[in-house]
This record gives sequence, structure tokens and C-alpha cells, in this order.
Amino acid sequence: MSAEPAVEPVTPDVTGEPLLEVDDLHVRFSARGRQIHAVNGLSYRLHAGRLLAIVGESGAGKSVGVRALVGLLPHSAHVSGSARIDGTELIGLPERELRKVRGADIAMVFQDPTRSLNPTMRVGTQITEAVRAHGDVDRRAARDRAVELLRLVRLAAPERRFLAYPHQLSGGMRQRVMIAIALAAQPRILVADEATTALDVTTQAQIMELLLDLRRRLGMAVIMITHDLGLAASYAEDVLVMYAGKAVEYAPAGTLFARVRMPYTRALLGALPVLEREPHTLLPVIPGQPPDLGSLPVGCAFRFRCGLASDECVAAPPFVEHEPGHWWACWHPDGRGADG
Repeated sequence: MSAEPAVEPVTPDVTGEPLLEVDDLHVRFSARGRQIHAVNGLSYRLHAGRLLAIVGESGAGKSVGVRALVGLLPHSAHVSGSARIDGTELIGLPERELRKVRGADIAMVFQDPTRSLNPTMRVGTQITEAVRAHGDVDRRAARDRAVELLRLVRLAAPERRFLAYPHQLSGGMRQRVMIAIALAAQPRILVADEATTALDVTTQAQIMELLLDLRRRLGMAVIMITHDLGLAASYAEDVLVMYAGKAVEYAPAGTLFARVRMPYTRALLGALPVLEREPHTLLPVIPGQPPDLGSLPVGCAFRFRCGLASDECVAAPPFVEHEPGHWWACWHPDGRGADG
């Protein structure tokens, strides 16, 4: 078996221009005569080589906000705002041009590899198709590249796995195949959309360590979409917390977890299971339900679930940089209400 090709590690650049700049992104869906405001003015930056975790409950707009960048939304979606890779605007880009962006600039690894892979095709054939879709290479060269990618994602006996069908692989192996497909065109940004949710804890850790190693070796930036703040705390360098389609807190991971400012972020952390909790006690939950995105409330969308809510929260708090590198949208960032 040939040795894994040597790749010079790339140091993340946080001083230069961002690789990805998202400004005032809005995504609206038309459904049954209603307007669903899935993303409402999202802005963030992603530098080359960095890992950004986008965190929030289901329906917060995490996946929709990223898929909007490369046109992976249904025709009922109306997208506005700006998203630029190295200054090239993606929003409004014709489909033909977006096809060049997908895979080469931004590639995605989705949550369930079983649904993403074709069960009737060998995994090697599916990787080979991805390689040939993004480059003018013959079948033999594409096959060699596919085997190389399987080796890169640490699948043992890659030549044998190349001939396997998806059902012959474990869940963790199938996810590694999906990562190999995503790497076919050597993307600059890899999006892991709940890519470890369906895996057991041990396999989840293996996949995350693999993504970190690939990021370091290949110089990619990574966007990790997750509802798990514990996962973000363990692996991310920057964290963006979303609620009701908006960013509510954003900072380097060390800063955010040392000085949580948004009550919603604090509530997500409080809902994490911990070993110190008494046996047979119920896990803490965030009271209430996320708001209806077709009829968003006036002011802070979290105020109906927040123990710190006051009359001040009827006005929407601005999402601004209150401390160096630390952004949040809250009138009570010190954890005290109006009477605290």
C-alpha cells in the first residue's frame, strides 16, 4: 500500500482578509400563502483555516443560511443580502456559475450518509463521478484519485473499500466516504451539516478528529453546523449562536464560553448533560417553544422564554460588538433582569 501523500500544514490566517464574508443575509420561503422568515439579517466572517461552529436549536436557520450561499434551496426560497468568497458575490449568481462554486469553493457533508449515497452504486464509482465532475481527467486517473481520497479519510484497505456498496460499510465508514466525495475538488470551505449527529460518541470523536486533521493538512476553512454546544466547545475556534433566524452571539470559542452574554446561549449550555447531575433527575430544558417564523414577535424573539425578560425587551436589541471580538444581542448580558 502506498504511503499517504505528504501535505504541508497550513496555518490559519486571522489577520488578512476573510475567505467568506456574509452580510445581512435573508432567506424567505412562501408556503400556503404565508411568508416564512428562515434567516433574518445574518452576518459573519470566516477566515482561511478556521473552524466556525454555527449553533442553535432545530429551526434556528443554521442549515438554511449556509445552503443559501450555494443555491441549495427550493425554488420557493427568496434570498437577499450578500455572501462573498474572495470578493466574488454568490447571491444572485446564475446556476451555471454556482455549479463551479459547489465542490470547488464550498463542499458539504450532510447528516445522514445513508440517504446521501446511492445504494445501487459502489462507493468508488460515486467518488470517481465527483472527481470527474470537477476536472478533465480520464477514468483511470479518477479511480486513482478516488482511492487516494479514501486513504486520506483514513479508511483501511482503500482499494477494497472502493469496490464496496454503501450497505457493506458502517455508519462511520459511510460518513468518511461522504467526506471523500466532498474533498474531490479540493474545496476551500467544507461545511459539516450535523455530520456526526447520527453516529455514536466514539465514532463522532473520530470523525471530528479527521475533519480537524484534514483542515490542518489541506488548509481548508470548516463550518460546523450543530445543535450541540459541547461539540462546539471541544472543536471550534469561533462560535456563532443563532435563534429565530438571527445571530444572537458571536465570538472566538474561548471568549464566548468564558463570558457567555446571551441568555439563550446560557440556556443551551445549561441543557447539556453533565456527570455531576443527580441520577434519575430530569435534564433541564429551555421552557416554551421557538417562535413561529411566519409570525415573528416584535422585539427580542427569545423574550417569551427568557427569565430575564423585561419591558426593555419589547425593542429588539442590536447585534453589535460590545467587547473586542465579542458580539451579542441582549439588553441583559450580565445575567440580571431589570430588577437584578
